[in-house]
Amino acid sequence: MSAVDRATPLDRLRARIERLGAPLCVGIDPHPDALPAGLSGVDGIERFARGLVEATAETAAALKINVAFFEAFGSAGLAALERVRADVPRDTFLVLDAKRGDIGSTAERQAEALLGHLAADAVTLSPYLGEDAIEPFLAFEDRVVYVLARTSNPSAGVVQDLVTEGVPLYRRVAQWVVERWPDPRVGLVVGATAPDELRALRAHVPDPGFLVPGVGAQGGDLMAAVESCAGRRAPGLVNLSRAIAGASRGADWQVAAGLAAERVRDEMRAGGATLDGRARPPSPAAHRL
Repeated sequence: MSAVDRATPLDRLRARIERLGAPLCVGIDPHPDALPAGLSGVDGIERFARGLVEATAETAAALKINVAFFEAFGSAGLAALERVRADVPRDTFLVLDAKRGDIGSTAERQAEALLGHLAADAVTLSPYLGEDAIEPFLAFEDRVVYVLARTSNPSAGVVQDLVTEGVPLYRRVAQWVVERWPDPRVGLVVGATAPDELRALRAHVPDPGFLVPGVGAQGGDLMAAVESCAGRRAPGLVNLSRAIAGASRGADWQVAAGLAAERVRDEMRAGGATLDGRARPPSPAAHRL
C-alpha cells in the first residue's frame, strides 16, 4: 500500500495545500448552456468535465464536482459521473457537491452512493433535518462533510439571516455544528460574497475548515476567502468554478482553464494564509477575479 493510500483524506488535503501553496478548489459545474463550442448533451458534459480534471488537477488542492449536472441526464449522466470520478488522481481531494441531508434511513443511502459507490473524500450537506441528516455520512471513516451555513447565492439571506435569539440563523447553525461535532472532519460552507460576515464567522468559530464558494463570477473577495478558509483543526478550501471552467468557450477551452487555475493559484500564493489560518499580508494584486 502506498503512502497516498495510507493517508486520510484530510492528510492528503493538508499535504497538497502545503505543496501547492494555495487552498484552490476547482469547481466542475458543467451546465449545458455554458459548454464550449462543439460540445453538447451528456457526451459534451462528460468531455468537458474530464477535460477540466485533466487541465487543473495538478494545480488544484481539490476538485468539487456538482452532481446535479450529471443526474439531470439520468442513467447516462450517472455513468458519465462515474467515469469523471475515475479520472480524479488519487492524491487530489474530491468533494461531491450534492447538498444532501434527509431522515436517517435516506441519508444512509445517500452516503452509500456518494462516499461508498463514488468514493468521494467529502460531501456538502444541508443541516435542516438535524443530526439525522449528517451522522450517516460521518459513519464513513475519515470522510469529510461540509455543512451549509452561509451560502453565496443571492437569496441566501432570506432564510439564513433570520434572527433567532438575537443572532442570525447561519451563525447559530455554525455554532451548533462545531459544538455537536468537535471533529476536523466536519467543516462549514461559508460564501465569499459577504466578506465581512465570512471574517466574523471565522472569528466566532475558529476551529472548522471552511469550504468557501462565491469567488469569481459571483464577485466574492478572493483574499478574504483565502485568509478565512483555514481553521485551527482543519484546512480550508476556496472554490472557483466559472472563473476557471469558463475561461474560454473556444477550441482552446482546456488550455485556458489550466492557465486560469494557475493564475488563481499564484494569486493565492502571493497573498494567502498559513494552514492554521493566520493571515499573511495581502498582495497588492487585485482581490477579485
